[in-house]
Amino acid sequence: MNKKIGFIGCGNMGRAMLGALMKSKQIETDSIMASVRTESSLRELREKWPIRTTMNNLEVAKQSDIIILAVNPAQYETVIKEIREVITSDQIIVSIAAGITLGQMQDWIGKSSKIIKTMPNTPVLVQEGMTAICANEHVHGSELEMMSRYFRLFGEVEVMEENQFDAFIALCGSSPAYIFMMIEAMADGAVKLGIPRKQAIRMAEQTILGSAKLAMETGIHPAELKDMVCSPGGATIAAVSELEDRGFRSAVIHAMDVCADQSKKMNEEL
Repeated sequence: MNKKIGFIGCGNMGRAMLGALMKSKQIETDSIMASVRTESSLRELREKWPIRTTMNNLEVAKQSDIIILAVNPAQYETVIKEIREVITSDQIIVSIAAGITLGQMQDWIGKSSKIIKTMPNTPVLVQEGMTAICANEHVHGSELEMMSRYFRLFGEVEVMEENQFDAFIALCGSSPAYIFMMIEAMADGAVKLGIPRKQAIRMAEQTILGSAKLAMETGIHPAELKDMVCSPGGATIAAVSELEDRGFRSAVIHAMDVCADQSKKMNEEL
């Protein structure tokens, strides 16, 4: 991993990715450059990491092999048109924004370029993210694999078709919110039953973390793992029956449908 990586913009996701790159120690700090809009952000970056920083997007575009656009989706067109004159056919342009298509980026650049679209979710903040990735026809297979290796520094990666990204957003992009709601609901239930809130939240978090790890490491189907917890006539099957009566699984599936539909609408509006 000896490519020069440039970040244009450095919000929460950009900082999470930068932090993971630094922790990996697989990339020289002088091979990383980031541009920000304000002096205060510039000072903050310089104090946090020994990377090259600037307030000039063109500097990043000129000096990077991989350009990661870590700005708000509404700023993509403006930023791309600002840097497109210095973009070369050898550089890889990476989107991490929802709603921006490969075709839009190609149109804004106005020439044949290597473009990769990614969709990381918020657990990249703790290097446990799930990222979808796809590329346009100008990106070679080896280059897509190289970018997948970079994103594995932040968690897991799946190469997908661009038309699957709305479904991915429903499954992985938005679902951390569903999980956080479940943690909160579990903690509320525990508080009602007499457990102090701070303790209840910690135990709920660990239970969800452990359950996910058990499913991943054993490879056992979730339905079978559920059955293993449900003793005949026991408390767990009573709780599962109550969740079924209240539409737990259908509510989750319906929420994902609504999420994917909304994602499509947002894409059309951009």
